[in-house]
Amino acid sequence: MAQIIIPDIKTTLDLPLDRILESAIGKLINVVIVGYDGDGELYFAASIADQKVVMWLLTQAIKKLLEY
Repeated sequence: MAQIIIPDIKTTLDLPLDRILESAIGKLINVVIVGYDGDGELYFAASIADQKVVMWLLTQAIKKLLEY
């Protein structure tokens, strides 16, 4: 069976949702998922119960995006 290697590159193109989710399996200790469902409604889920920690994680993500 062929080994699939996903390069770690920056792109301006949208990536397949399943590829992003599958690449995170087994790598994360916490996760926050934000997106839109098929009806265009906001979807939000987090594995972290503490809302302050979720907000901190989202803030760190925003900081990374602004530095990009």
